[in-house]
Amino acid sequence: MSIVEAMERPRRLRSPLLRPLVAEVELSPKHLVLPLFVKEGGEKEEVSSMPGVFRHPLAGLPRVAEEALEAGLGGVILFGVLPQEAKDPLGRGAYAEDGVVQRAIGLLKREFPELLVMADTCLCEYTDHGHCGVVREGPLGFYVDNDATLDLLARTALSQAQAGADVVAPSAMMDGQVRAIREALDRGGFAHVPILSYAVKYASAFYGPFREAAQSAPGFGDRSGYQMDPRAGLWDALREAALDDLEGADMLMVKPALPYLDVLHALKGRFPKPLFAYQVSGEYAMLKAAALKGWLDERRAVLESLFALRRAGAQGILTYYALEAARWLQEA
Repeated sequence: MSIVEAMERPRRLRSPLLRPLVAEVELSPKHLVLPLFVKEGGEKEEVSSMPGVFRHPLAGLPRVAEEALEAGLGGVILFGVLPQEAKDPLGRGAYAEDGVVQRAIGLLKREFPELLVMADTCLCEYTDHGHCGVVREGPLGFYVDNDATLDLLARTALSQAQAGADVVAPSAMMDGQVRAIREALDRGGFAHVPILSYAVKYASAFYGPFREAAQSAPGFGDRSGYQMDPRAGLWDALREAALDDLEGADMLMVKPALPYLDVLHALKGRFPKPLFAYQVSGEYAMLKAAALKGWLDERRAVLESLFALRRAGAQGILTYYALEAARWLQEA
């Protein structure tokens, strides 16, 4: 038998007519969630490190919501932006009844009840020091007081639910935050509101553009004391996810996305609940910058990255490319 006669021929399944039938990975606009940066007023401002991404004033949100609904997106997630003079050590703007995110939630749910609105539940955008919790001084310098932060996160989640949020998404990486939030929601009459936990969130170099957009960079030190070490083994990710699972998280998320496909895939096989991935600001910025330089075919590169996340196990993807990707998918 010749080599040709014995050859396997995978190409038989790659004809234009057969290829769609045997494809296993589906990507549609409903799998995508659009992050939105919300500020009090003024004009919308483009984020210099994220071309095409803006800080939106409250009055401009309805237009963006209309675009999200028309595109068929799975939803939006809100991040508040405050001027430095409005911040304080305890991040009171995060849980204020009239906070910018609370008002944004109310506006969107009144005008677009059919739009899924998620709220990021953290303090870093609202503290004057830029950390995700209550800062103390210790013998080795500053540290974030985990247990003192839990009540503030619970108050933030409850205020977001009271404003009408469909989902709260704790991202501070404090031990016990999911349990504290679940208990607060249940006591407050919001047992029906699900928690999307940033269960596996690394101390990543890919967050820089987000910190510019949300004006939330730490004023001193870094967040490696509470966010995960990229050098840690898979055991660390599995432990974090298992704890949030036991504490009552309804959905789990991995952040960043593409550098941690192995983690995403490992979690998918172990936890029988929806799994999300956050394609973060640095990932967006790299793709956008290369596309603007003409070094990448933006459409192909972005969709390839999103298909990779779906193939690894993400049921939902938070991405700043949500609107563009939805348009490309509809044109295909």
